[in-house]
Amino acid sequence: MSAVTDRLPAFPWDKLEPFNATAAAHPDGIVDLSVGTPVDPVPELIQKALVAAADSPGYPTVWGTPELRDALTGWVERRLGARGVTHRHVLPIVGSKELVAWLPTQLGLGPGDKVAYPRLAYPTYEVGARLARADHVAYDDPTDLDPTDLKLLWLNTPSNPTGRVLSAAELARIVAWAREHGILVFSDECYLELGWEADPVSVLHPDVCGGSYEGIVSVHSLSKRSNLAGYRAAFLAGDPAVLGDLLQIRKHGGMMTSAPTQAAVVAALSDDDHVREQRERYTVRRTALREALLAHGFRIEHSEASLYLWATRDESCWATVAHLADLGILVAPGDFYGPAGENFVRVALTATDERVAAAVARLAR
Repeated sequence: MSAVTDRLPAFPWDKLEPFNATAAAHPDGIVDLSVGTPVDPVPELIQKALVAAADSPGYPTVWGTPELRDALTGWVERRLGARGVTHRHVLPIVGSKELVAWLPTQLGLGPGDKVAYPRLAYPTYEVGARLARADHVAYDDPTDLDPTDLKLLWLNTPSNPTGRVLSAAELARIVAWAREHGILVFSDECYLELGWEADPVSVLHPDVCGGSYEGIVSVHSLSKRSNLAGYRAAFLAGDPAVLGDLLQIRKHGGMMTSAPTQAAVVAALSDDDHVREQRERYTVRRTALREALLAHGFRIEHSEASLYLWATRDESCWATVAHLADLGILVAPGDFYGPAGENFVRVALTATDERVAAAVARLAR
């Protein structure tokens, strides 16, 4: 086992434990704005769909039921503006983190192959490269990279942690460059439905991909938009050749979304009202936290989308983490997402209205 674990960095969240203890000691309790896990109820129609499918004694299929694939293709066309999407263009996955961590291995990448991801990024992109023994490189603009041996290019829009959104023109330029050099593009779009000051665009939109899905795949999750983090419900959409190979590999590996979860996803993607209601909750929390942080002396950069505020007091992120922990507020240090985040913290919007109000009150003192 050490041969695998030795390839991995230290698990970053363990470093936050002393600050968690400090924040938890606050007389009025902790306000946890660190991990970004949903706290609001799973919508009732989704719960009912899950329960109705609870009597599922047989094995589910990796590709999902025809009803699930219909729901996926319909949502991709309706919400992303994609055209001509068939069942061959979609693939359910067991949560998006599983896919990110194991994609380089499933693609057959290894020593000498390069995986690229944004300078500020979800740490699992690097973990996935390390698990496959592939090389990894961070970028500010991917088109500045040396394309030699670059096999997988991760995009992330809206960004975790910064909330930055890439425009259709930027995405089109990157996709064209990647295709010119034969580089596979995976675009992590898990926060696409949570744009506040921008309208995020998918790589599958015709303005980006020119109507062809060759060499591009988008990654989507129901964790945030439908409060389904506990269900492990996500999916891929894009190049059918890539997804076809992944389907065969995942069949061998038994990577199946449970049958009740598949039914729940069908319900979730068939209803837009619960997404709108959840967005309204986050809008209120975002406005309150943003104003409180600004009044407390923070500067907020990007954050035009996603479920986070990317904030700084122009000091070490750990000094900021300690300062907020003394107020009973726990946030994520920016260097979890790369050295470029050393002076920032990521503040999640995923807390109840009562806890957000508590944080706002503490920041005002």
